Amino acid sequence: MLDQRKKKVLQAIVEEYVNTAEPVSSNLLTKKEDLNYSSATIRNEMANLEKAGYLEKTHTSSGRVPSEKGYRYYVDELLRDDNISIEEIKYISEKLETKVNEIEDLTQIATTTISEITHYTTLAIGPGTDTQTIEEIKFVMLGERMIMAIILTNAGMVKETIIKFDEDITEKQVETINYMFNKKLKNQPLDIIDAPLEEYLINEMKYSVKVIKPIIEQIKKIIQEERQIYLEGKNRLFDLPEFNSLEVTKNFINIIDEKDVVADMLDSGFAKDINVYIGDENEKQELKDFSVITFKHRVGNKDLGTIGIIGPKRMDYSKVISVMKYISKKLNEKDM
Repeated sequence: MLDQRKKKVLQAIVEEYVNTAEPVSSNLLTKKEDLNYSSATIRNEMANLEKAGYLEKTHTSSGRVPSEKGYRYYVDELLRDDNISIEEIKYISEKLETKVNEIEDLTQIATTTISEITHYTTLAIGPGTDTQTIEEIKFVMLGERMIMAIILTNAGMVKETIIKFDEDITEKQVETINYMFNKKLKNQPLDIIDAPLEEYLINEMKYSVKVIKPIIEQIKKIIQEERQIYLEGKNRLFDLPEFNSLEVTKNFINIIDEKDVVADMLDSGFAKDINVYIGDENEKQELKDFSVITFKHRVGNKDLGTIGIIGPKRMDYSKVISVMKYISKKLNEKDM
């Protein structure tokens, strides 16, 4: 456990390094008004923090930079989570009050707003099929051999698909299909559409397999589609000094281009409202040079997926977490 003096020195070093990207020297810290310690005392505390693994010494300077352990302690113990201005609060509120036709549009607005305020790359992913239930399923006749299937989930997500048949169908058949599918699927998990259901419907409805089978196949297809991924501020990080490294830049581009990596990154555990993964804490090797901060995206009791930020380990954690907490709170208050 760090004493109060070490905490103040570590906090000052993290915040100075986040702002300047330059190793922090003891001489610089003596000029800070909130550190009323002598140069010798500060040097001694910096040496102790380095020995304990909270700071690292660079090869190009006598100054120190935070280690991953130092960042973790800062995030867990020292960080201010109210680092958000009145202007930013007003801007977020105005953005989130924008009327949307589809609930997915709200995710896009939230993702864009976070990126604009924090100046980092923001990503979001919709909820998985295992977290959603079917609120309603509707079939609309488009022609003698064509219907549209519309699935509304409890998360407010809408999935649509066109189904074509090799034989004519009637309005009466479509009415029966609507009734039977809703009877069997309403309030059931989205991924419940399986072989036993198909067998049940064919036996119960006495229709040709040529009618039921295409419906089941097409619905399963849209349910198994890749989840929607949103990306904002892809180029915002390239001006940061960390991206002078070709390896870091290459890793970043590979990460955001790989949907599986993004999905795994955003689906990592949800033990807390805000989840912070620093460098090697990330499960994927490609993320070792980055920090990832995520939160569960909810509107009321509807799970809309996850929103996250990716940036260098020298991230402005205070600003990012403050903005995320406020946006998460505002989203939860919305009535959709």
